[in-house]
Amino acid sequence: MSVSRLVRARPDQIFEILADPRMHWRIDGSGTVRADVRGPGRLHLGARFSMAMRWGLPYRTSNTVIEFEEGRRIAWWHFAHNAWRYVLEPRDGGTLVTEQFDWTRSRSSLLLRRTDLLRRNEAAMRATLDRIAGLLEV
Repeated sequence: MSVSRLVRARPDQIFEILADPRMHWRIDGSGTVRADVRGPGRLHLGARFSMAMRWGLPYRTSNTVIEFEEGRRIAWWHFAHNAWRYVLEPRDGGTLVTEQFDWTRSRSSLLLRRTDLLRRNEAAMRATLDRIAGLLEV
């Protein structure tokens, strides 16, 4: 699953937000991520971080950065191997930001198929890109 949006900002500005797990609650379009984050202040390949979440009930998720290309690409996944990836491509007037929810190696694909989670994820991803733009565009 993939959604894209042109954001009127440089790729390095957007990447700084994505690489700082303390900012994730500010850009999360699903409304599930909370501000309580544990881990490094800036992500890197192999970095592990956890965050408080709430979807009905509070819980905590642990994530590992599985892709990292400075200023261009970052991805992490949690225990179920659902991956969230951001790809940044410079364009005239800004950066094309693509968020991908990659569940090709998911341990929970049956759950994803039998519920409305995929539809909800797409809407949340669009909202996330809007929030990123809202933080950076003047």
